[in-house]
Amino acid sequence: MAREQFQNLTEPMYYILISLLEERCGVDIMQAVEEISKERVRVGPGTLYTLLGKFEKENMIRETEVQGRKRSYIITDKGKEILLEEYRRLITMVSDGEIYMGDKV
Repeated sequence: MAREQFQNLTEPMYYILISLLEERCGVDIMQAVEEISKERVRVGPGTLYTLLGKFEKENMIRETEVQGRKRSYIITDKGKEILLEEYRRLITMVSDGEIYMGDKV
């Protein structure tokens, strides 16, 4: 089900998963997404925690630590596999586009 539901990741999904290649808490994830995307993508708490819940339910990430209300997460092997598939899909799209758009950009 996870592959079907996450067939194509949205930008926030993609950057959240990339940020979780290192263990992070929610605030750190939001900051990392902005940093990794060069401030092009911002994720608010509502979106973040909704996606974290979905990712955790599908075993794409796991909770690593709880300190009061602060929770930390890291990507799982399954999450890395889905992230890598999306990375490859994006590379293929860019490569296909270069054939037709390369000299027009």
